[in-house]
Amino acid sequence: MNHRLAYHHTPGTGPTLVFLPGYASDMTGTKALALEAWAKSAGRAFLRFDYAGCGRSEGAFADQTLAGWRDDVLAMLDQVATGPAVLVGSSMGGWLMLLAAKARPMQVVGLVGIAAAPDFTDWGFTQDEKMYLLRHGRLERTNPYGPAPTLYTRAFWSSGEANRLLFGPVAFDGPVRLLHGDADSDVPWRHSLQLAGLLTSSDVTTMLVKGGDHRLSRRGDLALLVRAVEDVLAAVETAAVPDV
Repeated sequence: MNHRLAYHHTPGTGPTLVFLPGYASDMTGTKALALEAWAKSAGRAFLRFDYAGCGRSEGAFADQTLAGWRDDVLAMLDQVATGPAVLVGSSMGGWLMLLAAKARPMQVVGLVGIAAAPDFTDWGFTQDEKMYLLRHGRLERTNPYGPAPTLYTRAFWSSGEANRLLFGPVAFDGPVRLLHGDADSDVPWRHSLQLAGLLTSSDVTTMLVKGGDHRLSRRGDLALLVRAVEDVLAAVETAAVPDV
């Protein structure tokens, strides 16, 4: 790690659940804390952390790239989780979980995506915004979730374009659960259907939540997230039991 990363690790039985926040988010969000509370009650190992430049981790946000944050995930897997892991990725975290699974195929055994947004540097910007980023090096958008605008940099956008995945099959053979709200105005729910079709795993379920927004943080949404995590863990553990 180039920066010291802030994290909370809850010991318990494995595989370790690792929560990956979205863009410009941190480990104190509703979904991360709800999963941590469930993990503690169930005796499950759980890890949440802040990417470099986010939350309480070191680094300047404007200096970060998608590849750098992917490397933060890998460092957490290598140095904290250490054993088998199920990644739970929210929005951009869903992109990072796929990149981490690609880099650590023997360690990442299951995936849960929440409004997963792989390749959003491609489809999430207008052509005018892409040209503005290339010319000026930075772009600010109004943030619907807070007072400060959301910053995007040319370095982040370029890193995202270099790490696109949805141009062909996405190699992953473990269980996958994809949750998406049908009222998501940030990441169209059809992207989860596209990802489900590209994943090579035969155990992929996409759950469309009526009335769900991008954050999926209502009480019912959180309960559905817990059930999806339980389902993936059960599938992983069943597969690990040898036939007799």
